[in-house]
Amino acid sequence: MKKIFIYVLYLFSLFLVAVPCKSFALGLEVGVGGWMQMQSGEIGYKPVSPTDSVDLGTNTKYQPYGRIKIDMPLFFPNIYVMATPMNFDGSGNKTFKFGDYAFTGAYESKLKLDHYDLALYYSIPFLKTATLDVLNIEVGINARVIDFKAQVKELSTGTSVSESLTIPLPMAYLGAQVKPIKALSLEAEGRGIAYSSNHYFDVIGRAKVTVYGPLFVAAGYRYEKIKIDQNDVKADAQCNGPFMELGLSF
Repeated sequence: MKKIFIYVLYLFSLFLVAVPCKSFALGLEVGVGGWMQMQSGEIGYKPVSPTDSVDLGTNTKYQPYGRIKIDMPLFFPNIYVMATPMNFDGSGNKTFKFGDYAFTGAYESKLKLDHYDLALYYSIPFLKTATLDVLNIEVGINARVIDFKAQVKELSTGTSVSESLTIPLPMAYLGAQVKPIKALSLEAEGRGIAYSSNHYFDVIGRAKVTVYGPLFVAAGYRYEKIKIDQNDVKADAQCNGPFMELGLSF
């Protein structure tokens, strides 16, 4: 899934380079950055009882991420693509079931929750014009694909169990930008879904400063909270922390 995502972004980038954006009245923003993820939570796979879960521990990790935002012409929906790696490491000492194996005693765990987003959205008509380009609000839908992989190792026997899944999740998307001056943009965006006892929220706040021409730097804070019981995966985890970003906006 990750390779397909990278290939699609690569081909689309070549297309944008080969065809001048202005001929299609496109707007393009590309950003890459690093997120200091402060992580915690637990996860279970095919749990039978409430104790059948792995403690993900409390970790702080620095992870890269990337995003592309495309303002489309006419009535076409705008496009927002983002890739976010997320990895947890944990350990513990207890008896529990993970998948089809019963663990006893000390264990170590590794969890990958990389996710890829594709949002289609529209800006509220005439709002930017009415506010002299100071305020813009975006509303749309977001498809998130979670590349899930969990590995748990029993230290006393060396037995290791790993599971991999691809989990698609539909989400709502809401974004807003405030530009008090031309070189400064204060931005917020949120993605989320809630159903039954499940919920998944991803909220980002960002201050973006134009340095020179299309070049910008940004800093902000991101918070994710996931609680799902789907496809035999039961997860309750959160990840939050500051980030910094460098990008181009045309």
